[in-house]
Amino acid sequence: MRKGVLLIFLTAIISGCSIFINQFGVSTINPYIFTGLKNIVVAIMIGCLLLIMKEWRLLKNLRKKQWLLLLAIGLVGGSIPFLLFFKGLALTGAAQGSLIHKTMFIYVMIFATVFLKERVNKKFLFCGLLLLSGNAFLFRFIPHNLGKGDVFILIATLLWAVESVASKHALKELPSKIVAWGRMFFGSIFILIFLAVIGQISLLTSLNIGQIWWVVITSVLLFGYVMTWYSGLRHVPVFLAAVILLLGLPITTLLVIIQTGVINLNEVFGIGLVLIGVIVGIKYIKISDTPKLFNNTRTSSTQNLN
Repeated sequence: MRKGVLLIFLTAIISGCSIFINQFGVSTINPYIFTGLKNIVVAIMIGCLLLIMKEWRLLKNLRKKQWLLLLAIGLVGGSIPFLLFFKGLALTGAAQGSLIHKTMFIYVMIFATVFLKERVNKKFLFCGLLLLSGNAFLFRFIPHNLGKGDVFILIATLLWAVESVASKHALKELPSKIVAWGRMFFGSIFILIFLAVIGQISLLTSLNIGQIWWVVITSVLLFGYVMTWYSGLRHVPVFLAAVILLLGLPITTLLVIIQTGVINLNEVFGIGLVLIGVIVGIKYIKISDTPKLFNNTRTSSTQNLN
């Protein structure tokens, strides 16, 4: 449990840094191309890791049902939501879109309760209120209506929540690196199909040196994100992982403050509420709340595949 929490904390740190750095890359590259290239590069990196660690042979032992689950994870986690999210951001304000995305842990909590039978302490609702309030203060904005772009982002957020729960289910039988590879590999294929349909696939080879460097840098961060996320998710309840992930937002805000040298009371208060919310969540989500299926997460992945 402790190992999983530490890995998800590392994921949150990487996430916070990635959001800050991605804004520079996406400002110079077509968002669809930027997303597609990052997914492809990370899929290749994870594939090489599987070869180096001699875990590639595990793919030969996968059952049809497991292949279909990886395919679904790639579709609902590694492709469609990315495309919807970037399209939505182009149609709505960044503050409103980002705050909608930060509600993902609520949907994860609901889906995990229904499908994984994870039990949530009632006081976790208080934790959720603190987190949402903190995010609202950080963005200095509260959504008052939903436009077309907001709906796109909301759908993307729901899909990422579904993917998180599906991945947690897959991790009962599959190694974290296999699940991460499936998400990125199949996600890349679906994005390539999308780019071909809209006639933008030729743009993949039209980047200059500066744009390529942004892809490389952000791909390394994305690789670190997916590897720590799936490794940590294997050991902790998915709703706890989703809550800890919200720590990425104050990290991004701190980087912006360092960059601009400007800070205001809203940001200080917002960061404080988010941190308190996460601490409260960790305090009230006990190991005893974890269903029996978590007792089997340490079982050898090779044994599960046989």
